[in-house]
Amino acid sequence: MALIKSVRGFTPQIAEDVYLADNATIIGDVVIGKGSSIWFNTVLRGDVNSIKIGERVNIQDGAVLHTLYEKSVIEIGNDISIGHNVTIHGARIEKGALIGMNAVVLDHAVIGEGALVAAGAVVLSGTKVEPGCIYGGVPAKFVKKLDPEQSKEINQKIARNYMMYAGWYRE
Repeated sequence: MALIKSVRGFTPQIAEDVYLADNATIIGDVVIGKGSSIWFNTVLRGDVNSIKIGERVNIQDGAVLHTLYEKSVIEIGNDISIGHNVTIHGARIEKGALIGMNAVVLDHAVIGEGALVAAGAVVLSGTKVEPGCIYGGVPAKFVKKLDPEQSKEINQKIARNYMMYAGWYRE
């Protein structure tokens, strides 16, 4: 069973149909929307500030989400995939985005709607990733504009697949 822990008077609020892996850790001021899934060894640490996760979001194995005390929060929109071993620290991820495996997204960065952050990229504090674009590298820079339909299809397919995978664990 996932570790769900209250801290500083905040108890995680988790929609009824959210899949939580057995060893996921959800702490403090965290809200998780309907149809989302939090996978193995993932840590959502809302001890120093808030983490708000929309609907149909998958946060894959080994991801760590945290914030700065009284300075940054995490806001994750709907239909988003956060890849394996991603670190998000106090950033905003807008709907339909995809964050690739082992990427790092730092405080006050904004990942635009339908954007893709490449695997291993480091999005520095305050960076604004344009909607519908790929950013990659260390530090992350603009790579190219995505075809809007292609972006939507890829990102939504992954999000739908993770809803299916979560169903396997409920059987």
